[in-house]
Parts: sequence; C-alpha cells; structure tokens
Amino acid sequence: MKMSKHSKLLSVLACGAVVTGLAATGPAEAKVEGDTITLGSAVSITGRYAVNGKHTKNGYDLAVKFINEKGGVTVDGKKYKLAVKYYDDESTAGRGTQLAERLIQQDQIKFILGPYSSGMTKAIAPVVEKYGIPMVEGNGASRSIFNQGFRYTFAVLSTSEQYLSTAIALAAEQAKKDGKDPSSLKIALGVRNEPFALDIGVGIHEDAAKYGMKIIIDEKFPKEVSDMTSFLTKVKALKPDVVVVSAHTVGGALFVRQMTEQKANAPIVAMTHCESAKIEDTTTFGKAGEGILCAGQWAPELTYQDGYFGTAMDYTKTFEKVYGYTPPYQAAESSASVLVYADAITRAGSFDTVKVRDALAATDMQTFYGNVKFAPTGQNIAKPMVLRQLQNGKYKLVAPSKWADTPLSFPRMAQ
Repeated sequence: MKMSKHSKLLSVLACGAVVTGLAATGPAEAKVEGDTITLGSAVSITGRYAVNGKHTKNGYDLAVKFINEKGGVTVDGKKYKLAVKYYDDESTAGRGTQLAERLIQQDQIKFILGPYSSGMTKAIAPVVEKYGIPMVEGNGASRSIFNQGFRYTFAVLSTSEQYLSTAIALAAEQAKKDGKDPSSLKIALGVRNEPFALDIGVGIHEDAAKYGMKIIIDEKFPKEVSDMTSFLTKVKALKPDVVVVSAHTVGGALFVRQMTEQKANAPIVAMTHCESAKIEDTTTFGKAGEGILCAGQWAPELTYQDGYFGTAMDYTKTFEKVYGYTPPYQAAESSASVLVYADAITRAGSFDTVKVRDALAATDMQTFYGNVKFAPTGQNIAKPMVLRQLQNGKYKLVAPSKWADTPLSFPRMAQ
C-alpha cells in the first residue's frame, strides 16, 4: 500500500540519526534516554533547499559520529552519546514551524539544531524562544534573525551584513600598500532586492563609512533580474575602485557574463554565490570569472583547528572520505554547530535548558570552522568572512591576510 508523504518513515541513518515524516506516530521520545542525548532538527530533505539541506544534515551527522567516537559528552561524571532526530521541513517555513513545535512538544526534544536558510531559521526561532529551548544554527545568516531580542538562538556563521565586509577591508589594505588614503576609494554597489542581499548592502554602507569611502553607485536589482546593463553602464562611466554585487545564483551568473560583454571592470570586483553560479566553469563563462573575489563562510585552506577534526583541511579530507564530495561551507558550519553544542552541554554539566543556554552564551572556542564567540543577540562575532579569488581557473584564499595562502591578484584585469 502506498503511504502518504506525511506518514512515511523516510529513513533510518547511521550515527544515531532518524529522519521521519510529520505524522509518524509512537510514544514521545525523551531528550535523554539511557546514555543518549537526542537533539532535534527540521531540515530540507525535499523541496527547493534540498541540496543544501543535504549538506546541512551531512555536517550534523559527521560531527555526531566524531563526538561519539571520542567518547561523547560528559554530564555530571557520566558519558553520553549524541543522536539527532530529523524531520523533513519540505523547504517551507510553515512546515518548519510545525515541526519545531512537534520536536519540542511531542518528542520532548530540548536541544535544537537549526534548519537550512535564513527564512527557515526565522520561522523556527520564535518557537524555540517561546519554549525556552536553545537552538544552535549554522545556515541562517540574515541580520533580521538577530535584532528580535531572541535569547535562545545562536549562530556559528558570520551574519549577512558581514558577507562582503572583508572585500572593503581588503580594498583599504591594498590602498595603503599603494600609498593611497582608503577614503579616496569609490564603490559601486549592486544588490538583489531581497532581505539577504539588502543586509549585505547595509553592511557595505557601514564599512564604507568606517573608512570614509564613497558609494557612487547604489543599485537594487529586481528579484528576477534579467539585465544589468544600467548598472554596468554606470560602472563603465564612473570608474569605481571597487564593485560589489550580491544577486544570488542567477543574478551572479548574469553579472559575470554581462560585465565581460560590456567591458566593464574595476580593480577589485567582489560578489556572493560564485560557486553556485559556477563562474569558474570555462565552458559557460570562458575566463569572465578570472580575478573576481568570492565571499565565503569558510575554506579548507584555513588554519583553524579543534580537538575533534583537527584542521580545516583534516575536516575536508574526512568529509570527502565519508560522503564522497568536498564539503561546502554549509556542511562545515553545520558540523561546527554540533561541536559548539557538545562544548556547551559539557560546560553546563547539566541538561537544564537555561544552564545550557547560559553556557552557549559564554562560548569562546576555536573549531576547525573558525572561532566562535556570541554577541548578546546570538550571532558569532569572532569569525570573519573569507575571500577566495579565481586565479587561473582555481579559487585561491586571499583574505583575511592572516590566513591567506595566495597573494591578491591586483588590479583585476578586464577579461
């Protein structure tokens, strides 16, 4: 008999992880049962976020596996293993809210791992706040999550307004090397008219003001942008020193293609969503992507390390061995979220949600993903974004300079 998707058991996984459909029945699970602490998460197994939902879940599962193999977590002198109970949020905010309620109310889960995307995180954050249940997440970057006064949501990733901040800092650094005052630099800013990209724009305005730089082009692209001629015509005419663009995957690909077609350029060109737009694909773009700076939450070349995975490169090799592909940052930040939870539970020495929340708030640690220290509003204030530059068809880490393994190719040459 064919079962409905809401009543179907989707899969039973290794590492003590279970994925179930919404209407799965049975007795409510205790958060701590025997020697196992069960965390809960609603992630996108299906729907438009399914690809990144997979990365998120794989990241969680790998961290659980490693923590358990190293003895688990210790609470009041007793060792506990970790497990994660999953539900498929189907990439919809309404479903995510329902599932958060179910995890907390019916399944008696007291520790939540976040979903994929800012929108899904914004849907779940009020639920965990209502019940006083901590949530650690690595895939909701919108600053709007962190200006609501939530006390139980913590994010290990850099938030959206920081995404291209490193590009402005790098431009200032380069100006000083060239004997110029950073305040002399001119910026062209183009962002998609949606919350994530608009947050990035706000961050660029804040960073430009800090250095005294002038934003001479400030354009908002429609969500379904199909032509950037107007923006690029202004770039050609006004000759900014820095061009910064965030237009998601489709818009990013359009920007790279039309910038080359219209022979627009700047000494520094930085954007988001390089990898998802696949600007390194010479079959599609030729050499149009060469020299572009790409914002990222994390890179395998970073020298961060921890006691579970070792360095970022160690993590990368482990992930590749287990899953057969190179970990994107969505997986890395998800693994880091579990490490942060394990650390907080251990320091709290208790399963009390208030004590664990307070331990999370006091977090100050380094993981293979980066340093983690939370602001009172829950965002990570210890980890900068990184910039990788496409050089000879390969992404090379160029900023922050403290971790860069390749010099910046400057100025960018027109392609």
